[in-house]
Amino acid sequence: MNTVVSFIVVLGILIFVHELGHFLFAKLFKVRVLKFSLGFGPKIFSKTVGDTEYLISAFPLGGYVKMFGENPDEQEDASGDREASFAHKKVWQRFLIVFAGPLFNLLFTLGLFFMIFLFVGLPDSRDTTRIGQVNADSPAALAGVLVDDTILSINGEPTQEWMDVLNLVKDSGGKELIFYVARGSEEIQLLVTPERLPVKNIFGEEVEERFMIGIVKAEELFYAPTGLVGAFLAACSQTWLYISLTVLGFVKLIQQVVPVSELGGPILIAQIAGKQMQAGWVNYLFFMGLLSVNLGILNLLPIPVLDGGHLVFLSIEAIRRKPLTEKIQIMAQQFGMAFLGVAMIFVFYNDLLRIFSS
Repeated sequence: MNTVVSFIVVLGILIFVHELGHFLFAKLFKVRVLKFSLGFGPKIFSKTVGDTEYLISAFPLGGYVKMFGENPDEQEDASGDREASFAHKKVWQRFLIVFAGPLFNLLFTLGLFFMIFLFVGLPDSRDTTRIGQVNADSPAALAGVLVDDTILSINGEPTQEWMDVLNLVKDSGGKELIFYVARGSEEIQLLVTPERLPVKNIFGEEVEERFMIGIVKAEELFYAPTGLVGAFLAACSQTWLYISLTVLGFVKLIQQVVPVSELGGPILIAQIAGKQMQAGWVNYLFFMGLLSVNLGILNLLPIPVLDGGHLVFLSIEAIRRKPLTEKIQIMAQQFGMAFLGVAMIFVFYNDLLRIFSS
């Protein structure tokens, strides 16, 4: 139940933010909005206010804003009311209306991080030599090193910070090292022989080789108070980090560095959302921010049906000073729908494969 609720809340908020961007910019340029829906398919609840019908629909995997004059069939009816028609707005106005959805997702992430840093503080990972993870069958595991051991010294050299541990192991040349570790109230001597192993980045690429023993530092995270300026600058930095990592992730996917089997869909998102909620609401909000950036960047991909595809059409129209023919646009939309349909089936397959193989 926790997983389902966490998933619905995070996805509902992010879809609302995205569609709100389209809605507010449509209103800004005086386009009549016919429908504002959270979800697709049959409506569960609806209420009409002014010209707009607000809906909650059955399938919570998206949403939409339907504008007057958006479809070719409606353009004839729009002739008597051109001022309210999306199709009769200037190209730059239509561009901004479409672009506003992804933009609001990115701005939402910025605002979310700003509020976290302002009221909770800036994450401050204090240095420690306490071990948080020991890899199975690693030199450390074979030597008897345990999780929560604190490394006091290596070959008689005191280790006051984690970098001391890394450097002494890296520079060992593969020779046996004498570790003194604190385990509870005891000090224990262990003999550990490092192995030369590949170092991988977050995308699984081997970037170098060095001597390692297979341990990971324990994370002792604290939050340091900050002011408005500090919170804003940290929020900008964190948002930019997520944007750059998301874009780089797509690049690595195209380069086949990241296998397509790593892609996940709604089931994986739900599982992660549930785990992050259990870990604490700050973790959950950080995950929401990451997902919001992913949603914003994904929608900017130049695929017909997505916002990015519409932006490509509008850019071509601005250059040609006339839109592409209706036939070309329809064919492109059909291709986009087919592509997204195949992609959705594929990520659902990946999700189910993870479940049954775990």
